[in-house]
Amino acid sequence: MSTTLDSEPRAETEPASEPPATEQPTTAQATTVAERLQAETTAVRLRIRWPGVRKTLSQDQTRLAAGTFDADIKSVSASKKLLDTSHPAFRAATAVKTQAIDFWKRSTLPYIEPGVRLLRRQEIGAFDMQLTSVQAELADAVEQLEQHYDELVEQARQRLGNLFDAGDYAANLRELFAIEWDYPSSDPPAYLLQVSPQLYYSECARVQTRFDEAVKLAEQTFAEELSQLVSHLAERLQGDDGQPKVFRDSAVTNLLEFFDRFQRLNIRSDEQLDRLVAEARQVIGGKAPQQLREQPSLRQNVTQELTRVEAALEGWLVDRPRRNLQRRPR
Repeated sequence: MSTTLDSEPRAETEPASEPPATEQPTTAQATTVAERLQAETTAVRLRIRWPGVRKTLSQDQTRLAAGTFDADIKSVSASKKLLDTSHPAFRAATAVKTQAIDFWKRSTLPYIEPGVRLLRRQEIGAFDMQLTSVQAELADAVEQLEQHYDELVEQARQRLGNLFDAGDYAANLRELFAIEWDYPSSDPPAYLLQVSPQLYYSECARVQTRFDEAVKLAEQTFAEELSQLVSHLAERLQGDDGQPKVFRDSAVTNLLEFFDRFQRLNIRSDEQLDRLVAEARQVIGGKAPQQLREQPSLRQNVTQELTRVEAALEGWLVDRPRRNLQRRPR
């Protein structure tokens, strides 16, 4: 089973000066941001090949299962679990896959094409290096899994009884696992200019529109994530009847990680959003989770400030309703 997860540059233009906080970007300014985004990033696609661990029962097997409950076969679906995914060796491989997906998402901006995200061109080398390291980790994990594969298959034989089919299990386990990535071009092919200039420029306009939408999607994604993180921490700090709830360090560290990621990936397209992120960062900056647990006055002040930032973020999101973006079908 293979799954695909979330260009050559146009001529770079000088970015227009950012609008005052009380004004919205003009169309020309918004287009400049989109052109800058296109010039500074490249599309990157992550592909994960992973074995299916469940298989739908045959029609005869489903009919038998339905008969057990005197049910209509058309109203019953059933599958069998081929491998115990809770086995430590399988969990280790799954952890590597999760690591790859998380790194891909943390390092990139969202794009409106499914399975594709935008990576800053200056970070391609580090991105390749990190995922190459993850590939090696997956190879080691699969090698360890192979040592337990016969054991897992035998466990499945015992668990599944008559549903067991040796044909469901591949002889070569390594071919079932892979982490791959590529950099698909988002620009129209150059030969179109010779074949049909009209079509070429039409495609250029379509690409520009997609990057305009990508700018808005990035802003919306950042704002929604910050709103959720701020709301969660404020709710834990405020608690019930003035008594704070128990909260993990991650309620604070996740915010700090967000600030660092925003600073690295920020496309500088909305001054108001930039200001709200800076305000939230100032509220949290330098405050350890243990301080918030032990100092009621500090906790109360942070809660009030976070609530204010949360309200401003909600207002920002209301002013920019979620767009029904047109995504290209796979």
